[in-house]
Amino acid sequence: MNKKLRSTLSLIALLVLIVAAGIVYIFIIQQGSLSEKQDKLTELNANSYDPEELRIRYDQLKLRSAILDSVLSSRKFNIPKDLSSIKFYNFVNGIVANFSEHSQVNIEFQGMQQDKDFFFYDYHLTGSGFFNEIYQLIYSIEEGKELKKINTVNLGNLIKSDEENIPLFLVSFEMNVQVYFSSDSRFAPKDFVENNLVNGPIYDAFYPLIRNEIPPNVDELLDVQGGKLLALIPEGAFIADAKGNTYLVWEGEQVYLGYLTKIDYEQNNVSFILNKGGIIEKVNLELDRQSK
Repeated sequence: MNKKLRSTLSLIALLVLIVAAGIVYIFIIQQGSLSEKQDKLTELNANSYDPEELRIRYDQLKLRSAILDSVLSSRKFNIPKDLSSIKFYNFVNGIVANFSEHSQVNIEFQGMQQDKDFFFYDYHLTGSGFFNEIYQLIYSIEEGKELKKINTVNLGNLIKSDEENIPLFLVSFEMNVQVYFSSDSRFAPKDFVENNLVNGPIYDAFYPLIRNEIPPNVDELLDVQGGKLLALIPEGAFIADAKGNTYLVWEGEQVYLGYLTKIDYEQNNVSFILNKGGIIEKVNLELDRQSK
């Protein structure tokens, strides 16, 4: 074999090798990369939307969100997302802001616990106040929009005196409150609106029916105990108290510890209803016949 033939065969072998390498690269190595890019292109084409179509879908989702938000708002209670432990302090401070100066509420944070899929903060509340104020506090906690539960509550009697030594019949309390929240925002609406927490006064179940303490006559009203009926006139009745002070009173007028209920011109007497520490007493004063 001459030199020229060997060179020709070498070039042919090199050419075959290059062609084989190209075939391996194109159809084996590069094919996987092309398939991946083709799949990516197909995915991009599938998610390619017209701007007008996107706007329509946005409006539809916005409407649905408003409907769901309205449904959550109409519920009596909501469970907020990632609630701050400080918010309950602000909630209670807003309730007690209009309480009397004799009321007192203390709050102690106990910690955080989990209840199934939800979490809650635990608070310990103590203090005292008038019965209807404590009722307002309990009512507001139980009826608040954001879910709160009073787990335990203990109530008791408490008697204090004010600056004029007038007895104040208060109620002492101790309660544990759980304030719920969630790590998910789907249990509460976007815009928070508190429930109506206004409630009217109710009967004070802790107020004693019979009391040893009788309030002093600070308004200097007529004290009918030991009083004397002096005269009856169309405008009312002249009555003198035990100290000799004279008063002109008429039906329905307030006197010390009670009211003048009736003036009887035919029988020449007047009638009073008095409340002496829970004991109701009827007092009649008759006109002295010798003074007519």
